Amino acid sequence: MTSPIAAIILAAGKGTRMKSDTHKVLHPIAGRPMLLHLIDSVAALDPARTVVVVGAGREQVEAAVRPLGAETVEQAEQLGTGHAVLQAEAALADFTGDVLILYGDVPLVTAETLRRMLDRLHMPDMPATVVLGFRPADPGAYGRLMVDADGSLRRIVEFKDATPQERAETLCNSGLMAVRSADLFRLLARVTNTNAAGEYYLVDLVQLAAEDGRTSAVVETDAGEVSGVNSRGELAALEAEWQRARRARAMAEGVSLVAPDTVWFAHDTVLGRDVTIEPNVVFGPKVEVGDRVTIHAFSHLQGAKVSTGADIGPYARLRPGTVIGEGARVGNFVETKNAVLEAGAKANHLTYLGDARIGARANIGAGTITCNYNGYLKQRTEIGAGAFIGSNSALVAPVRIGDGAIVAAGTVVTQDVEADALSLTRAPQTAKPGWARKFREVMQARKAAK
Repeated sequence: MTSPIAAIILAAGKGTRMKSDTHKVLHPIAGRPMLLHLIDSVAALDPARTVVVVGAGREQVEAAVRPLGAETVEQAEQLGTGHAVLQAEAALADFTGDVLILYGDVPLVTAETLRRMLDRLHMPDMPATVVLGFRPADPGAYGRLMVDADGSLRRIVEFKDATPQERAETLCNSGLMAVRSADLFRLLARVTNTNAAGEYYLVDLVQLAAEDGRTSAVVETDAGEVSGVNSRGELAALEAEWQRARRARAMAEGVSLVAPDTVWFAHDTVLGRDVTIEPNVVFGPKVEVGDRVTIHAFSHLQGAKVSTGADIGPYARLRPGTVIGEGARVGNFVETKNAVLEAGAKANHLTYLGDARIGARANIGAGTITCNYNGYLKQRTEIGAGAFIGSNSALVAPVRIGDGAIVAAGTVVTQDVEADALSLTRAPQTAKPGWARKFREVMQARKAAK
């Protein structure tokens, strides 16, 4: 029988090195706050409880996690990681099961890794704690995990306290841990702050369990998965690592990236098969792309759905609420917002389509604008199937263009146009023979007289 799971996520740090008014754990990776990346991984395990330990800037964190069903508890004073976890004791007083201890600024640990930690907790040797370890390229000042020949974790040594022999160990402590609830708070009650920093350290649980004659265990993972964020530079590095992995997955799933390092995905980007993405394309959140779509260079998509066979860009901007139908075309320097282009519709260049529906096979000429905002309210424009909108037209919403209608180039449309009708508001073109020659002569004479 699987034990219930609870997660304690530590997010009380001030994050002063970020130099930001935004709480450290709410800075985004791939368009989503890093704390919410971690909560997503935890949610995949179907936890009974998720408790976030907050401190400075708690209002921001609480507002972010409460809609997701997480509880919060406060660590009023920063007295160490052991003290932080202890703040969740009352919240989990009625909980019996396995507890994962995680860090809000270590956001990319996967549900699979967390599951491996929990599985290890229930192996026949029944370790008191399971610690997540990793082997970085440069172990630096990380704490070292000292493992016996039988694989059991003997103790965790902080770098500053380690001997030269212990510093030679490359297996490092990520800080993430799995412990049974019955053991966790019993051991935490015995943790002291008799150390140079005067803090209560979570790592002391391993030593305390050993004093009781119980072993601890290590599960290893890749260093990138447990990378933490304490500065803008580390945030950028973690973003780059996330993007690298996402690009690799996209290509493995049948997407062609012409210049992979220049394409940036959001956390929830959905891509179909045989999609081609040219250089310097950026995906904001909530984008779905169907099969056999081409997205040309320097396009930006956010909150948009692009259907099978559509062609986007270059230099296109699809804003939230955009739906591009099958085989539709959005060309260079076209911007859409809350607009639907039905199957086969075309807006090839230099156009703004906001709060609009463009019917199937309709053609939108260059320089067309839907005038959707009057300074107070947004209004819709409806363009029928097969309609033709001439270049440099302004469609003043609310307005309807019927199926098959033609709007002549340079027209300002302020009234509905019936199906198959021609609408134009141009003044008649006139010509004055010889006028230009006479104008030049007059102007040249005036200039010469000065």
